[in-house]
Amino acid sequence: MSRDDLRTFSWVAGGIFALVAGLWRPRRLHWTALGSVLLFATINAGFGIYVLSHFSDPRWSTGGQPPLTAPSFSGTPMVGQFLGPLDSALNGVVGGVNDFLAFKQALPVALDFLATSGWALLVAFPLAILAAGISYATARRRRAEFERYTATVDQLRDELEQLKRQLS
Repeated sequence: MSRDDLRTFSWVAGGIFALVAGLWRPRRLHWTALGSVLLFATINAGFGIYVLSHFSDPRWSTGGQPPLTAPSFSGTPMVGQFLGPLDSALNGVVGGVNDFLAFKQALPVALDFLATSGWALLVAFPLAILAAGISYATARRRRAEFERYTATVDQLRDELEQLKRQLS
């Protein structure tokens, strides 16, 4: 998947989750919205970590410069046989430089995903407070309704006891 496909996937996954969870539990849309934003943040953080773990992948390069290659000194006449260890050392240095350049090219892509994840977490914080407030208000309303039902049942029980006494 390309960079753009990864970005699109995170948006689509968050949207599909919001749609499915919203249809599944329509009375808890506040928690669905929070879960969708957290899923979006998690996916983007995962993509950022994936890019950093696979920084040598050519998908993250800008295509500006090809990888460096080390010259071979072992083919030099007369002294080439003595320069063989220098070839391996130079190949190691050039490999390290190529890895550094690949990491340098992948770092902005990874930071873009991680920054998007951070922004999503920043949005999730007020959503979490809002969802907790809505849940608290809903629980309080249900508790008040339950107390009213309990009071009604107690009142009806008392009336039933009075009727039993009057009939006996």
